[in-house]
Amino acid sequence: EPSYADQNRVFDDLGRGVLENAWKGYNCSLFAYGQTGSGKSYSMVGYGANKGIVPVTCEELFKGIEEKKGSRIEFQVVLNMLEIYNEQVRDLLNPVSNVKGGLKVREHPSRGFYVDGARLVPVKTYEDIEERIAEGTKNRTIASTNMNATSSRAHTIVSVTFTQKSKNESGQNMARTSIINLVDLAGSERADSTGAVGQRLQEGAAINKSLSTLGNVIKALADGSTGKKVLVPYRDSTLTKLLKNALGGNSKTIMIAALSPADINFEETLSTLRFADRAKSIKTKATVNESPTDKLIRELRTENARLLEMLKKGNFTLEVSESSGASEEEIARMRKQMEEELAQTLEVNRREMGEMQKSWEQRLAESQQVYVEKDKAERQKQVERKTTPHFWNLNEDPQLSNMVVHLAKPGSSHVGNKKASPAPEILLNGLSILPEHAVVKNEQNETISLRPSEGAKMLLNGEPLTGEVPLHHNDRVLFGSNHLYIFHHPKELKELLASGKKPQNISYDFAQGEIASSSGFDMTTEGKSKEDILLQEDLITLMPMVCEANAISELLNKKVQFEIVLISPQARGLKEGRTEVKVKMRNLENGHSWPWTRNQFLDKKYRMQEMYQNFMEGEEWNLPPKQDPFWEPLDLEVLIGSVHVYLQSLSYMIELEEHLAIADYRGDEQGHLQVEILPCNPDGSLLGEDDDLFVEEPKDLLNSSINFLLRIPHARGIPPKYTKGVHCRYKFYLDTTEMSTKSVSSTSNPNFNYSHHFNINPVTQQFLDYLTLKPLIIEVWGQQVGTQQTSPTNGLTTKELVSKETARATSVAILNPGGGKDDEEKYRMMCELSSAKRRADRMEVKLRKLKQLVEKAEKEKAEALQVKEVKEILSTELPSLKAAATVVTLTNQAARARNPNGKIQSAACAVM
Repeated sequence: EPSYADQNRVFDDLGRGVLENAWKGYNCSLFAYGQTGSGKSYSMVGYGANKGIVPVTCEELFKGIEEKKGSRIEFQVVLNMLEIYNEQVRDLLNPVSNVKGGLKVREHPSRGFYVDGARLVPVKTYEDIEERIAEGTKNRTIASTNMNATSSRAHTIVSVTFTQKSKNESGQNMARTSIINLVDLAGSERADSTGAVGQRLQEGAAINKSLSTLGNVIKALADGSTGKKVLVPYRDSTLTKLLKNALGGNSKTIMIAALSPADINFEETLSTLRFADRAKSIKTKATVNESPTDKLIRELRTENARLLEMLKKGNFTLEVSESSGASEEEIARMRKQMEEELAQTLEVNRREMGEMQKSWEQRLAESQQVYVEKDKAERQKQVERKTTPHFWNLNEDPQLSNMVVHLAKPGSSHVGNKKASPAPEILLNGLSILPEHAVVKNEQNETISLRPSEGAKMLLNGEPLTGEVPLHHNDRVLFGSNHLYIFHHPKELKELLASGKKPQNISYDFAQGEIASSSGFDMTTEGKSKEDILLQEDLITLMPMVCEANAISELLNKKVQFEIVLISPQARGLKEGRTEVKVKMRNLENGHSWPWTRNQFLDKKYRMQEMYQNFMEGEEWNLPPKQDPFWEPLDLEVLIGSVHVYLQSLSYMIELEEHLAIADYRGDEQGHLQVEILPCNPDGSLLGEDDDLFVEEPKDLLNSSINFLLRIPHARGIPPKYTKGVHCRYKFYLDTTEMSTKSVSSTSNPNFNYSHHFNINPVTQQFLDYLTLKPLIIEVWGQQVGTQQTSPTNGLTTKELVSKETARATSVAILNPGGGKDDEEKYRMMCELSSAKRRADRMEVKLRKLKQLVEKAEKEKAEALQVKEVKEILSTELPSLKAAATVVTLTNQAARARNPNGKIQSAACAVM
């Protein structure tokens, strides 16, 4: 197809320009931006035989070097691979060097920002680069699994330093250097259409500060290109520090905007295009990096001598203005910090000078010595995979799947963590992994079985594993909370292919969907709306995170448990729309609970992860309550439940008085609320006994002015744990701000005595549609009372408390799981029936009064009243019959809704 762009075309259009500029000595950068799943990693790295820009650029670079062999130019290629996650930098080529808090990002006076301690690996062939990138990707996978990190929220930077050394016409040693930065950015978060935008942005910044700061930097640079004076916030994040040159300095830079073709991602696609539009207006100033090598060494020596002299004598100026108010302690601390920076710069210069003085062959030999044994072992494992049953990892990022392999060799292979003694054959670290977690038995590569240890958390094909079972090709095994593997059985696969069958392709989404299905969710896609598909995506993302949060709570003994809550659009007063996903945290000791939005949970989950890391590293991990992500204050307002008030009666100017059940997100009753809507006089006073504003049709109210009172007298039967600060909130019609009753405490039967006068002038068709089609939703809010802990559970651990809760069979709560629309329709129909009965009653009263008037006129023989005409109207009884027919029709509909067979069983439905 002419419009299809394969990987070769993407490289020809983008990567080839990067490569050509590198040969000329320019710094080059290429980064990919877009939402998670839009194809950034596929374009940058590729998948299988479809190589992306990074490997093809490296391959083509070495092809060019090979072609130029024999010339008097020495070519040097050095590789560096970093990952930025949660503002921390990890060296993917030297994981041993990674320290708590990540590697330090420092600033060099002449070269700008750099990562202190990052390994620079000399390579001599494309195969070397391929092996190092594969190793870095494997290290990235292991680290993300052990830390419970979300790989799509991490940035990966592959830097290739390409140096061409030769002698110029005057015999000087010259070096032309190009730094090629190839950046795979984290996925931009999909906007949550059900949440508040301001809150989402605030929480999103906490989740991924680097990406939001990148947007600010691009905007500032775009404004700067128009002549505006702006401060570019490079220092606000780790990513923008390292990309300073690429974004606004000495570099030729290309950006890939990765878009999803799905209509459900329209808003994200538009956001990405706006980002790209700003980025393309930025102008950088790239220069050729070429200078004499001898001069570089001489300059480094001179600078080192100057720095050493400054450190010895303390001869450096610390500029602190008198108006700054800095204390002597602060000045001393700043002086010490400056000394450390100078010492670090000196060390970097010495290291760089030492590398420059080494021959290229010497540097290559040192590098190969480090990797020779490791590469040999990896090649041996790849050979054994062909005949030995094994497990390979499954990751949400396809680039990280099939990177970690555990062989199940003949005999018994024990699965466990690093605390096991002796060390297990299959070593797994991370949440919910026991020292002795499971045993894999292999009988001559024929029959393979898996037996979990007592108390070990394991799932097989989405179902809990409690006893020994045989394993088959493509079985999905979840060890603990986040070690997801596929079992590969070479012999079974061979037999399957011989029979002409094709093995199923198992993806991460398939495996997580399988787990979600076993938890009670409908994960089928046939006939699903785009809202349903988005819901499934959210579930696939959140379910493993909720499991991890529960596992961390057990490990740290936080005595709380998390569950996913789905709130249907009908429960929020909408006819249709997207189901809202929330996560509820529940205190296992006292039953208090707090619902969090999706983004609130994600924000807290990252802080839980940090606590877990500190705990595992033996650091101080426990935090004061206000900083603890597992804690919420009791005085935090929570939604007790809501009532839906249908307003059809008001469209006929008939009063409404209802004692409605307050339903929580599960649909469980949490008490009753008295609601009254009463037509009134313009001054807000109630109508007199003889006043009647009833209209036969709602359209009769068009362009008129109406007045009514909304009253909320009281609530009854509020659960005792919510008897503090109980109040009601609502928005009526086009209101943008919430109306609220007063707050009442210390009672389960609060009296609000609330009344509000509404005047609608004029009545429009939009208002009438609101009355007839949409309910008024009144939310009941309150604060939980009690203490953080109750005596019956004292002494029990979180794990023991969870085990006691046998009644809570699932970790999922769904409001209206089997038919929210049907239940809502039944309720609406009953409200219409009640309204129709009221209209019929009013009509009968009106007819009775007219009849009495006629009878009186006849008795008095009054000639002013046209008795004959009124008698003709009464004799037909058309209004009365019309109202009665409406009542019968609605009664029949309600009866059919209650009886699926469609038969009318109530005698009240018969017209006599």
